[in-house]
Amino acid sequence: MTIRAVVWDVDDTLFDYTTADREGMRAHLLAEGLLHAYDGAEQALVRWREITEAQWARFSSGEVDFLTQRRDRTRVFLGRELTDDEADAWFQRYLAHYEAAWSLFPDVLPALEVLAASHRHAVLSNSSITVQEHKLRTLGLLDRFETVLCAAELGVSKPEAGAFLAVCEALGLPPHEVAYVGDHPEIDARGAAEAGMLSVWIDRGTARARPAAEVVAHRISTLAELPALVRADTRFGAPSTFG
Repeated sequence: MTIRAVVWDVDDTLFDYTTADREGMRAHLLAEGLLHAYDGAEQALVRWREITEAQWARFSSGEVDFLTQRRDRTRVFLGRELTDDEADAWFQRYLAHYEAAWSLFPDVLPALEVLAASHRHAVLSNSSITVQEHKLRTLGLLDRFETVLCAAELGVSKPEAGAFLAVCEALGLPPHEVAYVGDHPEIDARGAAEAGMLSVWIDRGTARARPAAEVVAHRISTLAELPALVRADTRFGAPSTFG
């Protein structure tokens, strides 16, 4: 099997979302005078992530739009009613601290450089084009990708096969000629495999549901392992020898 393109997840795959989220929320809560309501920044961050996951599930199911889920994250976290303008203003202040902490993982640029001439590259994210194009542009990566597709505009999100098939269609390639690299065992690894792509799970040690991904995906612990994998004549579904 020849892999002609690599499609990438963004958060916690290319971009160190977990660290930026933690540092950004700590700085934001300090600036807002809200740390006293929690037993430290870590407790606040756990609560923020729980709310984020719950509100994102509403967005993924089509119950609310992207902006509404963002506003509702803020309202639930603060535990009070806010107008849309108030919720937007609070979230924008958070974003300023969050963006100040943005960084790539150190293995990202070397992997992209090695694969630049041999493979086409695209992004598929469960976010919005506005958010992810801004992020990729700020991090100096946007020009490396032929296309960036996101759930908010597609109307379908990972792990649904339709999201993965949409990016294959945008590249003009069948799924078996496309690799997908992501950090989430179910949303990324299982979803890509079930769509017929070469599924590559980058396990950075933060995943909570590993067994499912280990069955269907090629597990790597660093992107330095990726070039050998996508250049090899690797049978889809073969057990991983990485990590």
